Amino acid sequence: MTEEHNTNKENIITISAEADDAGSRLDLFLSSALDDMSRSSVQKLIENEHVMLNGEVCTAKKRKIEAGDKAAVTIPPPEVLDIIAEDIPLKIVYEDDDLMVIDKTKGMVVHPGTGNMTGTVVNAIMFHCKDRLSSINGVERPGIVHRIDKDTSGLLMIAKTDRAHRSLAAQLKEHSITRAYKAVVYNNFKEDEGRIDLPLGRHPTNRMKQAVTDVNARRAVTNYKVLERFGRFTLIEARLETGRTHQIRVHMSYMKHPLLGDEVYGPSKNPYGVHGQMLHAYLLGFEHPVTGEYMEFESPLPDEFEKLLKVLRQQFQ
Repeated sequence: MTEEHNTNKENIITISAEADDAGSRLDLFLSSALDDMSRSSVQKLIENEHVMLNGEVCTAKKRKIEAGDKAAVTIPPPEVLDIIAEDIPLKIVYEDDDLMVIDKTKGMVVHPGTGNMTGTVVNAIMFHCKDRLSSINGVERPGIVHRIDKDTSGLLMIAKTDRAHRSLAAQLKEHSITRAYKAVVYNNFKEDEGRIDLPLGRHPTNRMKQAVTDVNARRAVTNYKVLERFGRFTLIEARLETGRTHQIRVHMSYMKHPLLGDEVYGPSKNPYGVHGQMLHAYLLGFEHPVTGEYMEFESPLPDEFEKLLKVLRQQFQ
C-alpha cells in the first residue's frame, strides 16, 4: 500500500510491505512500488538518507524487507532547472489544463541524459508549457509519466500538474491504462495470438540491455495478436499489462521474433534498410485525472511504417 503526503517543499511517500514483498531487497521493493522512478534513483535516495524504514533512517539498499515493514521515502524538491526550453514542433493530440497527449516522432529522445541534453521531448514541452509541468520526476523529466524508446514512435502522456501525474502514475501501476503498439517482427507465428509472462531485468553482461531473467527482475506481461502475415515477417499488435524498459523488444526477441530494425535485440542488418525498430505506440487510453472520464486516442502509422507495409504486401500477398 502506498500513501503520499505533500508539504510545500517535499513529497513524502509511505509504502507498507505486504506478505508478497517479504525477502525483497529494499531498493527493489521501493523501485517496484514507485513505478515512475528508476532503481538507480531509488538507490541515490537511500544513500542520501531520504528513506526511513520503520521510523529509522536506512542506508542499506540490500536490507531484506519483512511483511509489515513501513518505508517513508522523501522526494527532495526539484533543483533549479538547467535544461533549456526549445521551440521544437510537437504533434499535440490532446491538451487541457492538466495534461497533454503528444504523438512522438521516431528518433526523438523523451528526456535529457548523457549525450542528449537538447532536442528531447522535455526540451520541447518546457517551451510549450512554460512552468505548467508536474515536478514529481525532478529536473530532468518534468511532466514525464512514462517513456517510449528513442526509435519508437507514438502516443505519450504528459502531466502538467502533480495531481495529474500522481493519478496517471497510479493507473499505470494498477495496469488500467490501455497501451497498444503495432510492430513488424521476424518470422511467422504458429498461433494467432498469445500472452508472454516473463520477468525482465538487467542483462547479465551488458548493462545497457534488458533480458528475460529471474535475477533482480520484475514481472512483465505482453499480449500479442497477429494482424498480417508476410512470409518471414509478421505485423502484430502488442498490448502491455506492465511497462518495463524495452519490454516488447525483449519479449519478442526472446520468443525468436525480434523487431525488424532493432539493432540491439535483433539482427545487425535488415533486408529493408530501416533504421530503428518498427514499433509504433498507436493506442493510448486512460481515465482523466480530474474528471474521471475515460479517454482514448489513436495515432496513425508513420509514413516509414506504411511504406514498409506496402512493400511487404506487394511481395507476400
